[in-house]
Formats: sequence, structure tokens, C-alpha cells
Amino acid sequence: MIQSRKSHVRRERVVSRRRFLAGTAAVAAFSIVPRHVLGGPNYVAPSDKIRMAIVGCGSRGGAIGNLFGQKEQTRIVALCDVAMENGRTKKIREKYPDARQFQDFRQLIDKMEDDIDACSIGVPDHAHFWIAMLAMSKGKHVYVEKPLANTYEECQLLIEAEKKYGVACQMGNQGHSGNNPMQFKTWVEQGVIKNVKRIDAFMNNKRRWHGWKIDGYPAGQPAPDWIDWDVWTGPAEMHPYDKRLDGGNWRCWYVYGNGAFGDWGPHILDTAHRYLELGLPTEIEAVKREGPNDYIFPQASTIAFRFPARKNMPPCEVTWYDGKTNYAPHPPDLEPERNLKKPGKVIYGEGLTFHGGSHNAVVRIVPESKMKERAATLPRWPRQSDHFTNFLRACRGEEKTHSPFRIGGELTQVFMLGVIAQRYGGTIKFDPKTGRITNNDLADKMLRTPPRKGWEQYYKL
Repeated sequence: MIQSRKSHVRRERVVSRRRFLAGTAAVAAFSIVPRHVLGGPNYVAPSDKIRMAIVGCGSRGGAIGNLFGQKEQTRIVALCDVAMENGRTKKIREKYPDARQFQDFRQLIDKMEDDIDACSIGVPDHAHFWIAMLAMSKGKHVYVEKPLANTYEECQLLIEAEKKYGVACQMGNQGHSGNNPMQFKTWVEQGVIKNVKRIDAFMNNKRRWHGWKIDGYPAGQPAPDWIDWDVWTGPAEMHPYDKRLDGGNWRCWYVYGNGAFGDWGPHILDTAHRYLELGLPTEIEAVKREGPNDYIFPQASTIAFRFPARKNMPPCEVTWYDGKTNYAPHPPDLEPERNLKKPGKVIYGEGLTFHGGSHNAVVRIVPESKMKERAATLPRWPRQSDHFTNFLRACRGEEKTHSPFRIGGELTQVFMLGVIAQRYGGTIKFDPKTGRITNNDLADKMLRTPPRKGWEQYYKL
């Protein structure tokens, strides 16, 4: 009897999804079926395992897949990677031998649309958008590794699609589900962190492009037979296969990645952006660019973001420092022996200065003596589920995602504006209401770069 009920429920979900996608009025009627009351037509019942497809099975994508695979709520039913036969996907293929394998996500959807509930997307930045958009349009919950996408427009379209399709969406800045955001939120609400007018954020680790001398795209070489280079390229400009584009090197190039901003920004500035309600800046200045280039990121850069006053909070300037020796100024309150060489931020509030790291690291009042003096009276903060459990619970309608696209997408848009400043220099004036750069036509065009021919349909879903 139980099995029969489960089969009925699954059939019901499939029919509901198809009617939803077809845009029929029957969706509203279907949404009142009891199992849908809490979570909508894409809700997964607690009694069911969430059937997941892992898209991107090497490097970070494979790590994400394994983390989901360890959760008792999931069953990994599909693996997808443009280099599925390559050694970099070997570990996850061996770990989930019963999962069906694909080289193209479109083929996965075509063959398994009714057999997956959610997918993780851990691929190069430029491919996030089309995979996520196709999955969402088919009623699939999506976990997308940071940064959310590769252009300002792509982020905006994904934010709108999250609302349109009613699926659970999570951007993969994992620290947004730990102590860091809960502490920051509580300390802002309790007035410990207040009237912040300045934040310095920094990431001075060596990057892949440091030392590169580039004056164009590589001449290329024949693509190995184990990779589908056309699918790898997706909506981006097509360039011949080259090792300087593949294997993680894609992060170096404007056309494929977002440099240090996209890699580290979501882990360093996420909580300040969200709980200080920074929104979008009105001015972005390239204070420093070392070795500017039309193709790859600068060897070092200092970018200032100027955010207007919000509600009862004053204007705030956030300055970003990257490059191996391009360090942020040492705060007067920070002990001389403590350096700022590890990724993190310094937050200058009214009466107090705070120093924090990246990911899940909490902030501390500086100097340490002042932190110890106030320790007994500082407010405690609640705990929350980890990023992966939170996403799975959101698929079932039990929680809301901690970093939904409306939050993670806007944060990513800030970094997209920073990338444009890194590329073109000078000062960019941005109108958050219209989503346009008002003083530089070339920079404005970079907010919404057109997709490669044959990939336009994903921008219309």
C-alpha cells in the first residue's frame, strides 16, 4: 500500500511539472494537492530520497558531488561532465558506478527529466547560466557553485527565474551557512556592528595568471578526444582548445571566469553585503591596476565600491585588494604583529573595528584586548544547518535556502561590476534602478554580452 502511494505521488509530481512548464492553468489546481501545500509543485516528500545529478565531476564539482552523496537524503542518479572519460572524473565515477553518465547536460535532461529532482552545478563560471536555466525551466532544484554566473545580465535572469519557476536555489558560498553569517546578523541587529562607513577586503594569494604575459588568446591545439569542447565553451566565445584555457586555467580569462573576485569575493564579503544591506554600488573606481590586459586579470588591483546610504545606515565604501603584495592598510587598532596576508576583511564601524577571515570565520573586535573586555556581554548567535543539508531541506520545503539567487545573485553582480572596472580602469558610474553603466558605453555593453550563436534559447527561458 505504501509503495502504491509513492508511485502515485511520483506520477503526480511529473504531471504537475509538465503542466507547469506548459504554462497551463491546471498548475494552480494541482498546487492544492496536500503534498504540495508546503513546497509547491517541485516539492520532494521527506519519505523520498532526493534524486540528484552531479554536473561537473572533476575538481570542485566532484567535491560538491561527494558532499551531497554523503547525505542520507540523497541518491546520486546521474553524473555529467564534458570530460567524463578523463582521469579527473575517475574517482566520482568509481564511487557511484550505478549512476548514468553523460557528457552533455542537455542529453541528461532529455533522457532523465522525470528521474531527477535536483542537480549540483560545479563547472567553469561561463557555463553556470545555461545549465542552471535549463534545469530550473524543467522544474529541477539547483545548487550552483559561486560565483552565480559570468555576467551581470545572467545573474539578473537567474534571479528572475528563481521566482518564476519556484524551485529551491542555492549559490555555493558554503560559509554563508555557518557561524559567520549568524554572528554578523546578530551583531548588526544588536548594535555591536553599526554605522559602518568603510570595509577593506583582501585576497593576496598567488593566482594562476600571476606572471603570465598575454597579448591574445592562445593559438590552440587539437582538442583531446576525451573532451567535448563545444559544450565546454557553451554560450561563450569559441576559441580553440588550449591547456591555458582548460584545467582550472579558465579562471584567468575574462571570457570564462571572474578572477579573484568570483573565486574569493563570495566567501569574504557575503555577510557584510547581506546584513549591511549594501545592495548595488553607484560608483566603482579602479584605484590601481598592475599589468592591465584585455584578456586576463591584472597582476594586482585595488577596486573601490561606493554604496549609497540605506535606510538608517550611512554610505559605505568597500575597497578590494588583490595581488601578491598589494596589501590593505594596517588598521590602527590591530596589533602590529598580526598581518593581513590571509584572505579576509577589516570592518570600520562606529566605535569598534572588526577583523575577519573568509568562508565561515567569525569576526573579532580589534585589538584583542578589547575583544576580551567585551566577551562576556557580546550577544550569542543561533546555529543553522550546513549549506548542503540546507539545500536538501529546501528541496522538501522544510527550510529556505541560506544563499538563494536573490541574495547570491546580487552579491555576484557587485563583483561583476568590479571585474569591469579591473578590465577598463577609471571610474564607472552605475545606476542600480536601470541596471546600466551611465558614463562608459563600452563598459555598459559588458553587463550583457550576447551568447554564441546556437545558445540564445537559454536566455529566453
